[in-house]
Amino acid sequence: MTLETLNLTFPDATLETWHQHSNGGGWVQNTAFVADTAWVGPDAMVYDNAKVSGKAMVLSNAMVLSNAWVSGDALVGGNAWVSGDAEVFGKAVVSGNARVSDNARVSDDAMVFGNARVYGNARVSDYALVYGDTWVSGNAKVSY
Repeated sequence: MTLETLNLTFPDATLETWHQHSNGGGWVQNTAFVADTAWVGPDAMVYDNAKVSGKAMVLSNAMVLSNAWVSGDALVGGNAWVSGDAEVFGKAVVSGNARVSDNARVSDDAMVFGNARVYGNARVSDYALVYGDTWVSGNAKVSY
């Protein structure tokens, strides 16, 4: 993705306010943090006060934003978003058009994909799968 393409979503983005991550070439707003050990693919974005640490990967058109944190060996890919104060960690995968937001947590080897939504204070852990058009919210806990 070029700066011009980034400007389609963020018209005020400049090379003074954004940079390309050294590991993957994806765009990172200077207010966000991405560890050198993490991977941000060329069409992915990390912005606001989001954090990506460990060996976490943000691929394809995925976005990590707000105060979200992706860590460990977690993967966020496809057109997925992780936002709010959400956390994705361990070896968790969020992909497709999935959204993880608010104070939700996806951890361990759990997978959230398709058009699934995990939000509120929901927890998805262990080897749980949340997929299709499923919504998990409130204080729900899904584990397997």
